[in-house]
Amino acid sequence: MSDAHARDPGRLFALLHADDVDGALQAGLMEYVPGLGDYDCVPGHPELPRILVQAQQRLRDAWAARERYRARAVRLARRDAERDARRTRPPAPDQKAALPSAATAILARAKARAALLKGS
Repeated sequence: MSDAHARDPGRLFALLHADDVDGALQAGLMEYVPGLGDYDCVPGHPELPRILVQAQQRLRDAWAARERYRARAVRLARRDAERDARRTRPPAPDQKAALPSAATAILARAKARAALLKGS
């Protein structure tokens, strides 16, 4: 595709009008600069440069909004992870888990029997 054809406002407009934004981007929509070359004048469409510049701006705004959304999602995920880390306390490495009172009583009786049997 030639450089002049890539910036042909008539072609860019036709692609945008057909709702082919990807095609317009590939055809050089974002590289289009009004007033450069002989291609700005399309008979019957004096508003084409303005329309193409507005499309460029809408795309830039959408891309910026997408980046802000992604940055916000990352920031919120980081905050959630930090909050979860503060809430979850790691077990103390030197402390043994306490047995329930019933288990402690059973263990005490078993030790007493073992001592009696050993002493007999």
